[in-house]
Amino acid sequence: MYSRSIMAVSSWNDNGQKQFVHDPYELYRSDFFPGLGWMLARSTWDELSPKWPKAYWDDWLRLKENHKGRQFIRPEVCRTYNFGELGSSLGQFFRQYLEPIKLNDVQVDWKSKDLSYLQEDKYAQHFANIVAKAKPVSGVNVLQETNNIDGDVRIKYRDQSDFEYIAGQFGIFQEWKDGVPRTAYKGVVVFRYPSTRARRVFLVGPESLKLLRITDS
Repeated sequence: MYSRSIMAVSSWNDNGQKQFVHDPYELYRSDFFPGLGWMLARSTWDELSPKWPKAYWDDWLRLKENHKGRQFIRPEVCRTYNFGELGSSLGQFFRQYLEPIKLNDVQVDWKSKDLSYLQEDKYAQHFANIVAKAKPVSGVNVLQETNNIDGDVRIKYRDQSDFEYIAGQFGIFQEWKDGVPRTAYKGVVVFRYPSTRARRVFLVGPESLKLLRITDS
């Protein structure tokens, strides 16, 4: 399924810690380059390689001037694992975000799966249908409110500071790059919480519902 709207396909989910994932068959489009185990088309490499940086190429790819609005495909459950505790990700960062990553242990025959929903002209509606069904949650303690609901929930954030506060309550990545939160698609960050209940939590940006053509409620 080659598409010029896709810059790369990754085997990594930044919020792929075992407490935030459930479905090894789930794939998402994202506006944020995940890194850690990825592939891209030869034509894309030919475009990027002449100006490829010597260091921090992952953050470089996350700049709008380089990805030019192209998106990425990522899994819910990671297919790669970072064991570099003694490298650049040492200390608390490794213990909090990398060591708890859930590495997939389910064999998936992707060739037998219908992945047409990931095509650019279909995915926005596919994703919007899921987000629209989630129950809106608001208030000071959204974590407690979320725990009181059985199904999917969506939580609106006002800006980056508000997102960081809410993300911190759940324990997911708070970082943004060039205006995009990690893993986000049209400003929406999705994860399971807790994974044992298979429920999805959607952190929804101030323009996300409009971009997804969802009527706010």
